Amino acid sequence: MASQLSLSDFQQLIRDMYLEKDRQRGVDATFMWLMEEVGELASALREGTPEELRGEFADVLAWLTTIANVADIDLTQAVREKYGDGCPGCGALVCCCEGEKP
Repeated sequence: MASQLSLSDFQQLIRDMYLEKDRQRGVDATFMWLMEEVGELASALREGTPEELRGEFADVLAWLTTIANVADIDLTQAVREKYGDGCPGCGALVCCCEGEKP
């Protein structure tokens, strides 16, 4: 595998490996897998090694990508539309929104 992997490349890789199984499982069951992985990431953030953290971040991204594939969402397009011109709240490239969110 190449040292650089774009979001689009990653989404295609996950699609190629798992799409048929993912479609059979469906969005609801796949979302539950994502939530399990988010829980594992939370644990790793508290007491995991850097290697464990990398693995859990990768798992969360993979399951999120799986849901996007089943829902027929292009993640690159979604990210570009939402964040490509800056913060969705204030529009600045460096957020200057007041408060905790966005």
